[in-house]
Amino acid sequence: MSTMKVRSLETLACDAGWRNYHFVKLTTEDGITGWSEFDEGFGSPGVGTVIERLAPRVVGQPASEHERIYAELYCATRPGSGGVVAQALGAIENALLDAKAKSLGVPVYELLGGKVRDRIRVYWSHCATWRINHPSWYRPAIVDLDGVKALGREVRERKFTALKTNIFLYEAGGKNPKGWRPGFGAPFHPELNVDRTVLRNLRMHLEAMREGAGADIDILLDLNFNAKTEGYLKILRAIADLDMFWVEIDTFSPEALGYIRRQSPHPVSSCETLLGLREFLPYFREQAMDVAIIDTPWNGVWQSMKIAAAAEAHEVNVAPHNFYGHLCTMMNAHFAAAVPNLRIMETDIDRLAWDDELVSHPPVYENGHLVLPDRPGWGTEPNEAAIRARPPKAAGGMLNYGARKG
Repeated sequence: MSTMKVRSLETLACDAGWRNYHFVKLTTEDGITGWSEFDEGFGSPGVGTVIERLAPRVVGQPASEHERIYAELYCATRPGSGGVVAQALGAIENALLDAKAKSLGVPVYELLGGKVRDRIRVYWSHCATWRINHPSWYRPAIVDLDGVKALGREVRERKFTALKTNIFLYEAGGKNPKGWRPGFGAPFHPELNVDRTVLRNLRMHLEAMREGAGADIDILLDLNFNAKTEGYLKILRAIADLDMFWVEIDTFSPEALGYIRRQSPHPVSSCETLLGLREFLPYFREQAMDVAIIDTPWNGVWQSMKIAAAAEAHEVNVAPHNFYGHLCTMMNAHFAAAVPNLRIMETDIDRLAWDDELVSHPPVYENGHLVLPDRPGWGTEPNEAAIRARPPKAAGGMLNYGARKG
């Protein structure tokens, strides 16, 4: 392999309906292009700006030396490490990995120690969520509990084996559901209290999903940051008798999460918003969760392997956080193929009409599993012409949730 020095590094973005997709394009002097996908809509405005600011430190360096480049960029940003800075480092690392694998003519998973599996069990994420919260982009829109039941049947008929959903409030008669996301400011209830209405509606929603999906589909529930410790415990008690694969809980207190887990009737997953091994370690030491969720686009796939190894040492399985575009799905797939301690992989099956146009090879699913390709790099290539044909919106994603007008 030649020194394969980086010639240029740039960011691109395109319209993704209610949000934008963001990409890093890294080109070497040998003409090899490494790609990664990152995100700015999940509470992370400005990641692209940080990437562009760091680009001059990457240009001219050997693309194969991703660990050294990451360490150098970390040193350069150490006083402000974490947050969007850490996500920028992860995005750069992922583009370097793609370029290195392509230069060797191998899939990225070969750089990670080789694949443990070539078919990855997935769950249908945001099941009902996208069709309720964004009905103009994901059809058919769900307007009542019958629509939830119908989607449950669809999951089963399309041979997926697991689904994940969220909390919704319904009007009388199980009509006109709306997402309940106070942790993200929609509605703006910063106290994050959980009342009887929330509990009653959540149980009604889960029962409708179970009725449609049947007894053999695993159901996962994502509570995000939508409660405090008291509220999470109220929810867990209210659904104690339901069959749940896991309940996903976000909190920045490992002690609080450990307290919740020790009282939970269901397995607890968490940590999708953590950055770097240092942030995960207190949760591992506390035995705070049954499954550690790792965002590999945020952390970088190479760094994520270190986190997964630490999870393994603490007898914890991992699952990738994956609710972005197709390139992120393939990045996560290589991670999921290589880690021994995988629980399951998240993926969004409801897609925008133009999602498949943005990449050379969309993900392939068979019987509830993602089929891992053996093409070099991530196994798919962004279509730059299609990306540039759909200019990004001025703003998008969760930053618009609950925004006040006027």
